[in-house]
Amino acid sequence: MDLIPAPSAVRLDPRRTLPLGPDATLSGGPGTEAAERWLRAELGAATGLALPPAARPLIELRIDEALAAEEYRITVDAERALLTAGGPAGAHWAAQTLRQLLGPEAHRRAPLRRTGWALPLGEIADAPRFRWRGLLIDTARHFLPKPDLLRYVDLLAAHKLNVLHLHLTDDQGWRFEVKRCPRLTEVGSWRTHSMVGFRDGQRWDDRPHGGFYTQDDLRELVAYAADRGITVVPEIDLPGHNQAAIAAYPELGNTDVVDTAGLGVWTDWGVSKHVLNASDATLAFYEGVLEELLEVFPSEFVHIGGDECPKDEWRASPAAQARIRELGVGDEDGLQSWMIRHFDRWLAERGRRLIGWDEILEGGLAPGAAVSSWRGFAGGTAAARAGHQVVICPEQHVYLDHRQGGGPEEPIPIGFVRTLEDVYRFEPVPADLDEASARQVMGTQATLFTEFADSPREVDFRAFPRLAALAEVAWSALPTDPAERDWPGFERRMRTHLARLDALGVGYRPPAGPHPWQQWPGVVGRPLDGPPPVR
Repeated sequence: MDLIPAPSAVRLDPRRTLPLGPDATLSGGPGTEAAERWLRAELGAATGLALPPAARPLIELRIDEALAAEEYRITVDAERALLTAGGPAGAHWAAQTLRQLLGPEAHRRAPLRRTGWALPLGEIADAPRFRWRGLLIDTARHFLPKPDLLRYVDLLAAHKLNVLHLHLTDDQGWRFEVKRCPRLTEVGSWRTHSMVGFRDGQRWDDRPHGGFYTQDDLRELVAYAADRGITVVPEIDLPGHNQAAIAAYPELGNTDVVDTAGLGVWTDWGVSKHVLNASDATLAFYEGVLEELLEVFPSEFVHIGGDECPKDEWRASPAAQARIRELGVGDEDGLQSWMIRHFDRWLAERGRRLIGWDEILEGGLAPGAAVSSWRGFAGGTAAARAGHQVVICPEQHVYLDHRQGGGPEEPIPIGFVRTLEDVYRFEPVPADLDEASARQVMGTQATLFTEFADSPREVDFRAFPRLAALAEVAWSALPTDPAERDWPGFERRMRTHLARLDALGVGYRPPAGPHPWQQWPGVVGRPLDGPPPVR
């Protein structure tokens, strides 16, 4: 039935069907309420069927505690369709699969037809390979309005991805409302103009850019995602990637070497050299930020970045050097590690866990920290061997801002060529890990930074269809040897899946190459030559 991601086991006979007519009913047992509401709303919109509850429904959802939380079963016979799952998330994944069984038209918002709907008879048994199956969306470089962010929650759920890693702050913008620090959004949420393309082109627009999410906006997002089996993991960067915060509160910067009062929110791409100072006052400031963050996001993990922190200001700063001596941490790397460890303890005391990019390994890893391995596999391998949980997300393989083809029509060609097949053949678990260390790999995620995606349409183009391949890698029990994966079979299933994306209104990159309106002629990128390193 061209299901994506591929289920663990499928036995269906499309020649024999269970019709869904005007009298079709839908009910769910305890624990399936969210999935029942979602399925009735989505199928009702697409088919025109009311699907009222009934004592003996045609479609029934149940919880079976013998199954794992995200595991599910679908059994369709001549009398009914029974969806059983281990928990609310599993019930939602079962509902998503049921919608796929009805065909691409079942993904539309209004019915193209009101008759002829039917489910194939048979059985599906399914469960995910990894517990962390995610997408990072960078809202700091280009703000994604709330309705579009909610739409991406739906798109993640349609692919059984269960983590939205929300990148909320960076040098180019601060998107999280902090009520005790209003200037973070009054000043830090917008910039006067933006770079267009890579910096070598020396091209800017003349339009202010900005926006931020209120805490109620984000509470709404969290609740909306939770109903669909998705956890929102917020990221607040520190100690680097903080020029927007320093522009709002200059005292956060290294004022003994830089006139931070003259800084604005950064209008270039890349990494600003302006980083936080390591004073007690700055730590207290960010504790306040995180206190409000924890009130909004109930996720186990909180991402604190920790990547790409230039040390030049600390090397030149008498205050930073005195702090290094006072703490006995040896050098600037030790100072960064000390800051990360501080927030690791702070979060642990509140029942949360820190996760950061693999630079947090430098100077010693905080005891409870997990690692997002982005600079290849080495950081994740080292962290896993040391007993830390890891998410494998190397830029060389799953950064979706990287170009999708090598031709001149690719818009703003950044990084390595990463085709749909390349992503499908990505294997998250490093081959050189022993069995015990391999169990520390929580999963994988794609990453979509938005320097070169200034609208929802551009985000769609870079995310899809490759995110569908990443979803299958994260969910399905594929061969761990990428060469043994059934690429022709996946490519065939993708033809049907592209019709689903069309029905959902996703502006994906066509297999033959970008549409004319998806191209950016003359805008300079930064293509990297040669194939990406394997490890």
